[in-house]
Amino acid sequence: MTEPISYRRATIDDILTVCELGQILNTLHHQARPDIYASATAEFARDKPHWLSSLQGDDRAMFLAEHGVEAVGFITAQLMQPISPILQPLIVGRIGSIAVSERLRGRGVATALMKLAEEWARTNGASDMRLTVWAFNQQAIDLYNDLGYELRAFEMGKQLPVAGDMLFA
Repeated sequence: MTEPISYRRATIDDILTVCELGQILNTLHHQARPDIYASATAEFARDKPHWLSSLQGDDRAMFLAEHGVEAVGFITAQLMQPISPILQPLIVGRIGSIAVSERLRGRGVATALMKLAEEWARTNGASDMRLTVWAFNQQAIDLYNDLGYELRAFEMGKQLPVAGDMLFA
C-alpha cells in the first residue's frame, strides 16, 4: 500500500527542501529560457534568498506536499492590494511558484496545492487569484485552465541588444 500524500504549511526549517524541489522549476525554465533563468544546481543553498522571501511576512505563504516523510511538491502564494484610483479596491492572492515531483504528477498534488493556496488567500480576504505562466509551460497552463483560471492578459517581451552593440548617430 502506498503512503498518502499530506499537506502542511512550510516553515523556515523547510528552506533547503524547497531549494531542492525548486530545481524542478530551474530545469524547466532554464531549458526553455536560458537567456533568463539560471540552470539547476546540486548546490541547492544557492537559491535560499529567493525562496526565503516566500516564507517571511504575514502576506505570504508556502505549502508543502509530503509523501510519507519525503517532500514532493510546494506552492508559494502572496496577498497583494493594488492601490490606484483607476482600480477597484480588492485584495488579490497571487501564486508565485508551484512544483511537483515528476513521479507524483497526475495524482492531484498540484490541484491540492492550488486549492490550499486559494483557501489561504480567501481566508485572508482575497477575492481574486492571479498567476503568471510562461507560454512554453503547457502542462501548467492545462492545470490552471482545469481549475477555472482564465487568460486575462498577455505579457510581452523582447531581448535588447547589448549596449556596446548599438551605434548611436
